[in-house]
This record gives sequence, C-alpha cells and structure tokens, in this order.
Amino acid sequence: MAEERSELDERIIIKDQHTKEIDLVNRDPKHINEDVVKVDFEDVIAEPVGTYSFDGVWKTSYTTFTVSKYWCYRLLSAVLGIPLAIVWGFLFALISFCHIWAVVPCIKSYLIEIQCVSRIYSLCIHTFCDPLFEALSRICTNIRVALRKEI
Repeated sequence: MAEERSELDERIIIKDQHTKEIDLVNRDPKHINEDVVKVDFEDVIAEPVGTYSFDGVWKTSYTTFTVSKYWCYRLLSAVLGIPLAIVWGFLFALISFCHIWAVVPCIKSYLIEIQCVSRIYSLCIHTFCDPLFEALSRICTNIRVALRKEI
C-alpha cells in the first residue's frame, strides 16, 4: 500500500514539474538578468551642465526612448520569443541527452578502467621500486656528514 502511495506521489510530482503555474508578476525569480538589461534613459543619454537642450525636447526624448524600448521589446518577443524558446529548449534537451547518455557513462567507464590500471601500476611500483629504494635507504643510513669551520 505504501509503495502504491509513493508511486502516485511520484507521478504527481513529475506532472507538476511540467504544468506548474507561471508567475506573471515576478518573471525573473532567480535574478539572472539583474545587472544585464536594466537600461534606463539616464543610463544612455545625459546632458552635462551647460549644454542643455530645450525642456520639451528632453521630455519628448525621454518618452520616445522609453516607449520605443518597451514596444520594440514586446514586438521582438512576440515574433521571436516562441521560436527562440523552441531552439533553446531543443539545445538544452540535447545537452542533457548528451550528458546523461554519453558523458557520464564515458566517465564511469573510464574510472572503472583506470582503477584496474591503477592496481597494476601500484603492484609494479611495490614490486620493483620499493625494494630498490629500501636498499638505497639502508646504504645511505651509514653516511655521516660533518661540518667544520676553518679559519
């Protein structure tokens, strides 16, 4: 009974991942575009002291910049948003597929094979090098160094 319940919960969780509600107010909850695309009129156009245009020109420029940026973005997202969403969805699906079905199995296979090679390498080192270095250390233990200061 508990297994059936966990399977049902698992199916509900999987379904919720694909049909979850989208927040239409906060569209950047992880703040990935916090510093990138926040461009206001004052960030692009500024008049230094002493070189001011007419107030009407300044206000009209501000309104034109703000409205054109707003509507150009909306039109571009309406025309290109869905095709680009398909492209990005396909690309990230391809990356996930390659990672799941090619990269991770290759790495696991490599680690299994390298473990076998590592054991053989370790065996060779312990068989041939350990006795040699042990003999050299016994030879060198009888060496005495004396420092004398001559005047």
